[in-house]
Amino acid sequence: MAESTKDFHHPFTPYDIQSQLMRAVYDCISDGKIGIFESPTGTGKSLSLICSTLSWLRDEQRLALDRQANVEESNEEPAWILEQTRKQKTERLLQRRLELESRLARIREKESRLRLQYEKGEPPRKRAKVNHGDLASEPGDEDQFVLDDYESETEAKVSTAFQADREGLSTASLDLMRKLGEPLGPARDNPDLETAEELKIFFCSRTHSQLTQFVNELRRVRIPEISGFQDVKERYGGIVQRESTVRHLPLGSRRNLCINPSIANAGSTTAINERCLDMQQSSTPQEKKCSFLPTKQNESLVNDFRDHTLARIRDIEDLGALGKKIGICPYYASRASIKPSEIVTLPYQLLLQKSAREALGISLKGHVIIIDEAHNLMDAITNIHSITLTQSQLHRCRTQLRTYLQKFRNKLKGKNRVYVTQTVRLIDSISNCLDRLVSQSSSVEVLVTVGDMMSGKGVDQINLYKLVRYIAESKLARKVEGYNEYVTKQALGNPVDTTPVLTHIQGFLQALMNPAAEGRFFFERDESSYPSLKYLLLDPTFHFKEVVEDARAVVLAGGTMSPMDDYARHLFAYVAPERLKTWSCGHIVPKDNLFVRSVSRTQDGVDLDFSFTKRNSFPLINGLGCCLVRLAAIVPDGLVVFFPSYAYLEQVSGQWQQTTLASENIWTRLEKRKTVFKESKGASGIEDTLQQYSKAIDEGKGAILLSVIGGKMSEGINFSDRLGRGVAVVGLPFPNIHSAQWKAKLDDIEQSTMERGGSRAEGKAAGRDFYENACMRAVNQSIGRAIRHQRDFASILLLDRRYSTSRIANKLPGWIKQGFDERNFATSFPETIQGLQAFYDAKV
Repeated sequence: MAESTKDFHHPFTPYDIQSQLMRAVYDCISDGKIGIFESPTGTGKSLSLICSTLSWLRDEQRLALDRQANVEESNEEPAWILEQTRKQKTERLLQRRLELESRLARIREKESRLRLQYEKGEPPRKRAKVNHGDLASEPGDEDQFVLDDYESETEAKVSTAFQADREGLSTASLDLMRKLGEPLGPARDNPDLETAEELKIFFCSRTHSQLTQFVNELRRVRIPEISGFQDVKERYGGIVQRESTVRHLPLGSRRNLCINPSIANAGSTTAINERCLDMQQSSTPQEKKCSFLPTKQNESLVNDFRDHTLARIRDIEDLGALGKKIGICPYYASRASIKPSEIVTLPYQLLLQKSAREALGISLKGHVIIIDEAHNLMDAITNIHSITLTQSQLHRCRTQLRTYLQKFRNKLKGKNRVYVTQTVRLIDSISNCLDRLVSQSSSVEVLVTVGDMMSGKGVDQINLYKLVRYIAESKLARKVEGYNEYVTKQALGNPVDTTPVLTHIQGFLQALMNPAAEGRFFFERDESSYPSLKYLLLDPTFHFKEVVEDARAVVLAGGTMSPMDDYARHLFAYVAPERLKTWSCGHIVPKDNLFVRSVSRTQDGVDLDFSFTKRNSFPLINGLGCCLVRLAAIVPDGLVVFFPSYAYLEQVSGQWQQTTLASENIWTRLEKRKTVFKESKGASGIEDTLQQYSKAIDEGKGAILLSVIGGKMSEGINFSDRLGRGVAVVGLPFPNIHSAQWKAKLDDIEQSTMERGGSRAEGKAAGRDFYENACMRAVNQSIGRAIRHQRDFASILLLDRRYSTSRIANKLPGWIKQGFDERNFATSFPETIQGLQAFYDAKV
């Protein structure tokens, strides 16, 4: 289809680069490829993704309909009979769609008529009384914590609980979900709940706030019905409308969707999961079970929830509110909406973790995957499959296990006694290993082997696979933690929120069984000298490979995907080059709205070199301060300055406050130019800092915000218009290449390159490139905070001579490169000031 004739149903007149992006994404999905797309923030990326994917979806639904209605050609039958047969088959298939669409249309009409009452009214049934007490509140309830007899030793038995994710989906809850169907919903004999699996688009991003923004954009789009569907509607009395409402489902965790106060207020995500699962146990008294949980008796409420969910485009908060109004758990009830949905939005964790997908009943087979903000993808996969175990967690777990054994030792029979003893022995071994490292090692970080952690007496005789499976199937963690919570409450007389520590350790024990080449274990001390053991996933390829192989097409999209080489080398190394598609566009802003320079020297001629060995130089730090004083005098409104780390920001700002030049210190001179704000390391205070920064600009004082690359201000915050008329980046945020974790990562890249036929020199070069790319991806994300729309303008100043080297400059995104001429990209500070003054004179 010619690019100029394809209508993607964009709600506005698209810019050329938006049309190009929509065309590229549409073709990528049609060809079943893996696409890596870079479209700067402010270019309408989300809307372009929505319009292109939904246009493809409607086209593919029409093609699928034609394939299903196809009639085998025959010389014995006249052409008109074959054509009539095709039409009848098509009509029957469309009638099935009409049944669902008509039901949803009636709900939309009802909601439109009664919206005010619906939003303020009570649910259509009397709310069941919810128990707000603790599960372990009754005296004499100790027997509920005794382990059930455990006899299963068969290796062939596949435990769903063993595969359940760390979010806490146990055998009990999964069995319940299976009993209710898919994994909760339809009973097989209930035709009202039976729905066909729709071709769908899975859209995921890092946070629910980003997904909510996506949902708001989705509401703007009007996609036509499948061709021919209108005729069927008119013939069979359906509600006729030109555009169709996309059937959208947002998915989230219990933390986002739980509507039972006694569970939702449990505290941490792990505690919420455990409390929910405890309420489902057969040993839990009926009056203490969750009254919102879907059962065979309230299937009609599941139906209502499903239809109301799909009738309108809702975000995750709407879904929680809907569950409250109907009186059904939205976390479990949403499973019934998966099959008939056309687009599913969910956070990274629920898509990237196989156990989470299985627990939710999500199949990616033949569907389309869109991952937004994908510059975080490899880090997200690594973080999801890495785990840290602190010394205090190990000690607390040992104490909890001893308390449990002291009470129930005589009641443990057979395999329970054997496996609980093995659990204690293994945790003692790991804890003793960590204690030894604390006393013997002065290093901040040390590589640890599985043998080091399993060197305790008799631990080498433990079958780790059987033990981890036992812990999951026997519900040992919940029994131990439940009893300790019970004992604590009995002693103190008040409910005490505890963090389920054995559940967390269970995930660490599972990591002990991972292939050695996939990850490494480390001993580390954080800045507060708290010791811990950490499992770090080194190669994300395997964990993402199944997603790629199942999906029809995969689209990775982001505002700053450059440098793109990493994705092909370290995420898709097994994919044929012809299946990979990369695409990058410039910004929608005119070239003369962007001023980009790499500044190599200060106004006093000091080299701007913030490499690790030179960045502590007093003349360099003072020279940087003087540069910012000058910039503050020229850049109007808001100036955002990014530093490579919090520690260096504190060091530099401290020196500026102590160093006096011409009778006053540098910090004071900065404050005379603009109000100065500084990002703190903790999450608290971020909103207040941004509000004060914005207020100072609105009041005409101007402001400087000192931030950190990779910090809270460098991602998800928009410094558009007056908030970011200038962005300065101090140095390059290279990670510590001498750390044990980075040494292991680079060794892994070198080894992987050689296994694919490369030389050792090529392996080292690949490692160096990955190391530089990790740095530059963080830089690119930070400088992307500025230009946000077509009429915006800003300067971007890269304050380090290394930015002028071709190796680094080539890793900047294309839209940044459009803002400079290679002949004048690298300049001294006086030259930069001259060009900067002319730039703002023309704009302000």
